[in-house]
Amino acid sequence: MSEKTTDPIYRVRFFNQNEVYEIYAKHVFQSDLWGFLEVEEFVFGERTQMIVDPAEEKLKTEFGDIKRSFIPIQAVVRIDEVEKEGTSKITEVSGSNISAFPYQPMVAGKPKKD
Repeated sequence: MSEKTTDPIYRVRFFNQNEVYEIYAKHVFQSDLWGFLEVEEFVFGERTQMIVDPAEEKLKTEFGDIKRSFIPIQAVVRIDEVEKEGTSKITEVSGSNISAFPYQPMVAGKPKKD
């Protein structure tokens, strides 16, 4: 049986403002900040094609200089360990069968009234 010589890469899908972000990272773990997932060392595909994907460019701009990101646990859709990184992307949620975990905004420790 051969041993794995490369570090694992994780595909993380999470909600962000009515969109599902799909990003790739080398380190994903539960944060010391209660209720957050910690994501480090983002991985983006090398640009070998002439076509530029605007969603991937937006994610590179948003996460490219970030050392570590804290994602609320309730925003996470799925985490997968993958063989290699794919194309990071953003998917619109409207009309989808994916929905965010129910969230009740709080004000001074009590549910916010509309």
